[in-house]
This record gives sequence, structure tokens and C-alpha cells, in this order.
Amino acid sequence: MSPTKDRQRAAARARLEREMAERAAAASRRRRRTTIIASAVGVVAVLCLVLVLVITSGGKKKTPTAAPSATAAAAPAACKWKPNPDPSASAAPNTDLKDVGTPPASGEPRAGTRNMTINTNLGTMVIQLDLAKAPCTAASFTYLAEKHFFDNTSCHRLVNNSGADPQSGQAKDFHVLQCGDPTGTGKGGPKYQFDNEYVPTDQRPAYPAGVVAMANSGPNTNGSQFFIVFGDTILPADYTLFGTVVQGLDVAKQVGAAGDDGAFAQDAGGGHPKKKITFSTVTVGPVDPNGSPGATTAATPSHS
Repeated sequence: MSPTKDRQRAAARARLEREMAERAAAASRRRRRTTIIASAVGVVAVLCLVLVLVITSGGKKKTPTAAPSATAAAAPAACKWKPNPDPSASAAPNTDLKDVGTPPASGEPRAGTRNMTINTNLGTMVIQLDLAKAPCTAASFTYLAEKHFFDNTSCHRLVNNSGADPQSGQAKDFHVLQCGDPTGTGKGGPKYQFDNEYVPTDQRPAYPAGVVAMANSGPNTNGSQFFIVFGDTILPADYTLFGTVVQGLDVAKQVGAAGDDGAFAQDAGGGHPKKKITFSTVTVGPVDPNGSPGATTAATPSHS
């Protein structure tokens, strides 16, 4: 190969290397400009956000709060006591309802716990009411207890089923004692209703042993009837869970063990308890602002 061609090729390589170096330098300058612009935009955005927070909070720092769970309903901002039956409905009047007025329209505690003590012919049960998740339900029970609404009433329905459905194979675990109806017919309650609060869509099973929930005839039709869950129960999360049995779950278990008469087997399921349980008194104690709902993992035995 001639010296002239060698020189030409060397010069071409040198030009190519210079061009590549210049392109790399240009690309680096573009990246730096983009980063600087993006940083400036970010600073402006942060400043705008701070300005908005200061304006909307009157110049005070605003504490960040977590977004509410999408799976469990939050307690309503205000308790609404709706007439029962609905005045606009055309249904026949329910003579099993008892007029005791309505709870206060506001001022219900919304933090901590309070205990509802149920003295029965079989022993004492204590239910810890969750004031944060179900303040309106707790307010209703407090009001009805003050009116002696539950005194000398009996639990009218028992369901105690286990195993699986022979047709579908689905579990049929259902262990509840239903109470709170002064008439014992399953149709009784006060002449007001209120909306659902905490429905446990965020736990499985939705209704484990020891919890207490409202019975209803559809969404937002809570009255005075409730059920005590004495064994893990498979139910849809349609019933307001408002408390936990912290003493005397063995009372409900012994009623469950005695069985039922099957009176409701073709309808809602179960029947009247064969072992009758009657409430002599129901009282609600003071608010414990530091109470932790459900902190007790196992209920203590009842005291006869």
C-alpha cells in the first residue's frame, strides 16, 4: 500500500473521531439543559403546592392524612335517625315497633371504646363498643339501654351450623345468637332506623368468633336487633360490626350447644334457642378514650 493512501486513511479516521467526540459533547450539553429545566419546573411546582397549602389552611401547617380504605365503609359524619316505618312507604304499619324517641342528633363520642354489660339468666356478657368505627351504632345502644329497652327481653334466634353444603360443597359455618327484639318475633325494634357503618370487607372471615354485629332487613335499616358470633361465621360483609365480646362468650356458646327448634329453618335459618337466654339488664358504661377495640384476643368467662 502506498504512503499516500496511508496518510489519507489516517486523516479520515482522525476526522471521524473528532466528529464523534463533538456529537458526544453536544449530547451531554443537551442532557444538562434538560436536567436543569426539569429541576426548575420541580422547584416551581413545590413552591406552588406549599403556597396552596398555606392559603387553604389559613397559614397553619396541614398534617398529611392517609387516604381512607376503599374496602371498609367509614362512619358517617353525622348520625341520622330515620323514622321507621318510612312515612313515604305504603307498607302496613308494624305493631311490633316501640316508640322510645330517638338518640341525640349530635355529640356522640367518636374515639375510644365503652363497655355494654348484659346481665342474663345464664351469666354476664360484656361487649366492647368501637366508638371510632361505629359511633352511631354505639350511640343508639347507649340511648336504648338508658330507656331500658332491652331489659327482660330474650334472644329469639339461634343458628349453629357447620360443615359444607352437600350440593355446592361450599362451607356453611354459621354460628350466631340473635337478640335485641323486645317482642321476640324478629320484627321488633325502635321506631327509628340508621345507616350502616363499618362493614368488614377488609377481613376474612368477615365475622370471626367474638364479634358483634347489627341484624338488618337490607342496607341502612339498622334498629335494635344484633347478633353475637360465637364461632367463625361465613356471611357477606353486609352487617355493621360494632363491637367485640370481652367477657362471657361462653354464655352464647352454651346456648348454641343446646341447639334450636328449627322454627326459622325454611326462612332465615335456625330457630328459637332450646336453652332460653333472657337479659335482665343492659347498661353502657363510660367512654374509655384510650380503649383499643378488639385488643382482647379471648373473652374471659362469664360470672353467673
